Amino acid sequence: MRNVQIPAPQQPAPSPALAVLAVFFSIAEEWSLATDQQITLLGSPARSTFFKWKKEGGLISGDTQERISHVVSIYKALHILFPNPDVANSWVKRPNKYFDNCSALDVMLRGKLTDIYAVRAYVDAQRGG
Repeated sequence: MRNVQIPAPQQPAPSPALAVLAVFFSIAEEWSLATDQQITLLGSPARSTFFKWKKEGGLISGDTQERISHVVSIYKALHILFPNPDVANSWVKRPNKYFDNCSALDVMLRGKLTDIYAVRAYVDAQRGG
């Protein structure tokens, strides 16, 4: 009788959606965003969906993926512009003349994807990108 080696069970690879959500929630923590602010930035999913995403991930729409992509780009650009993480992370809450003395977060919390994109375009322009 031959010895047969049975492979150990492998953990399933984390889904791309779970990885994307994890990045968003990490940024939300660094920016000290309240739950309602996070929900708005994600496109206003149901609260139950939001908490499921936070706990175990799940399917996210193309709209939500795009929103997260822009938030991640804003975050990265700010950390290039401001090497001090505290300055980079607090920038989103500071009044800005370009946004009529509203903060970038105030603009993004208007709820439309175009509002998040407007902040991204501004930050990218400041970065020279």
